[in-house]
Amino acid sequence: MSFEREVETALRLAGEAGTIALDFQRRGISAEEKPDESPVTAADRACEKLIVDGLLAEFPGDGLLGEEGSNRDGANGRRWIIDPIDGTKDFLRGIPIWSILIGLEQDGEVVAGVAHCPGQRATAWATRGGGAWMGSERLKVSNATDPSRAILCFNGLHKAGVGNMASRLLGWASKFWAVRGLGGSMDAMLVAQGRADVWIEPNAAPWDLAPLKILVEEAGGTFGSFTGEASIYRGNAYACAPGLEPFVRTLLG
Repeated sequence: MSFEREVETALRLAGEAGTIALDFQRRGISAEEKPDESPVTAADRACEKLIVDGLLAEFPGDGLLGEEGSNRDGANGRRWIIDPIDGTKDFLRGIPIWSILIGLEQDGEVVAGVAHCPGQRATAWATRGGGAWMGSERLKVSNATDPSRAILCFNGLHKAGVGNMASRLLGWASKFWAVRGLGGSMDAMLVAQGRADVWIEPNAAPWDLAPLKILVEEAGGTFGSFTGEASIYRGNAYACAPGLEPFVRTLLG
């Protein structure tokens, strides 16, 4: 299946949600704190509603899983996984690296995904077997094999999940040519473009990962949880150029 209609719909809705979010940002916005102490804004909720309403209008039999509470069983083995604003802290502080993430899962496998970063005017998408794209450019991960010539993106030294690797993290990271941290979705997009080479995400939910997984994989990269499964449901993730996976595994165990 090409999932052309699904991707076109997700691209349109991500663009519309980005416009709404930017408008909220221009007018000024405050956040509430969720039980997990992460922030949520009226923009998050408005964007999720727009995306959910649009998806159900086009694909009424599909299920839903959204960060801000959208949860609906489907009738056909398909489920849309939505993060209306990935990087709400960046959104609140005006740091232009937050994104809108929409992934499609079929029978437990992510088969399509869109990542849209309005602040960078960057949108990437992928379908299973159809490649990963940004505009007319087909994305491809780097051929890096040596960390001393590679760029590491590490999202969140303060996050749960770092403690188990803390004693070896600094020495491991010091082997890289450069270390960056751009909030997860931008990190993964850079890996898919071949501009960065490794992304480490110590703590993440399925909606943080679904479209990023297929973007990296369809660009020829490796995606997995810290325990090695290619899953978005293990609470953490890494992505990398295949030639660097052995080095990544020395950190993760």
